[in-house]
Amino acid sequence: MKNILNKIGKVSSFASRYIGIIIIAFSCLAFFWRDGFAWMTNYTSVFLGVIMFGMGLTIRMNDFKVVFSRPKEVIIGAVAQYTIMPLAAWVLCKVMHLPADLALGVILVGCCPGGTASNVITYIAGGDVALSVGMTIVSTLAAPLMTPFLVYVLAGAWVEVSFWAMVLSVIKVILVPVLLGILLRSLAGEHVDKVSDVMPLISVIAIVMIIGGIVAVNAEKILSCGVLVLVVVAIHNFFGMMLGLLVAKIFHVEYSRTTAIAIEVGMQNSGLAVSLAAANFAGNPLATLPGAIFSVWHNISGSIFASIRRSGAERREKAVGSRKIDFV
Repeated sequence: MKNILNKIGKVSSFASRYIGIIIIAFSCLAFFWRDGFAWMTNYTSVFLGVIMFGMGLTIRMNDFKVVFSRPKEVIIGAVAQYTIMPLAAWVLCKVMHLPADLALGVILVGCCPGGTASNVITYIAGGDVALSVGMTIVSTLAAPLMTPFLVYVLAGAWVEVSFWAMVLSVIKVILVPVLLGILLRSLAGEHVDKVSDVMPLISVIAIVMIIGGIVAVNAEKILSCGVLVLVVVAIHNFFGMMLGLLVAKIFHVEYSRTTAIAIEVGMQNSGLAVSLAAANFAGNPLATLPGAIFSVWHNISGSIFASIRRSGAERREKAVGSRKIDFV
């Protein structure tokens, strides 16, 4: 049994590291084999709930200490999360004169909390993973109020938004599964640890199924406006990471923590955006598209950004090491 879990753990680690490539591969498959993936859209909320439950299982009570031990960085990250990305989304929609469906989708992405993928990308980048987890926890727990409120304020110019319906949706697909995962871990932590390496693989499968279903259902629409959405998503994601980086530097945050903040701000829980669009805006079918494309793009851009930041961290370490040798 232990050997099986070890093998699954290796597969899980591989899937987490190369999630962007995996999503692209299955998105292409879904585009050409639509009947095999279209049914998945009926279970978008379920798949997202599984991802959030898995996130809850990874959270230890000690993780909450980060919120109190590093309040400055956590507050900077949380405030940046719910200001930079929502406002950048709104500005892009205005400047590029996006149609209502796409504008709603882009704003939904911008108003969501940080995604769990940010923790993996922060690890790859050599950033402060504990801080990344702390920021994800805070933004996720704030999402039931912040996400509906921001969507209500920013997207109201394009479509009618039901604030309380969105609150209930976020509670069901985010808050409840996360809290159940945290509760199960607190009650059976040792047993959870035995299968903890499997959870990232389950999360990857779930996000692939969410995106695969969206691609299959919207294949024709992707052909007509996919390039436009990709451009908007790429700019949005770039602004998020760069402005997150800038804010952290303005407040003189240490390098590894600056990396974590930039990644956390730029990488959204786009699965939630897809789920909210499907559940609350059925009359705006294209609203799911920005979230699906963002899920693919931010893993690619996040991996590139992580490589750049890791190289920077290694250069800094070598510089510090050489200075120590000179001093000696």
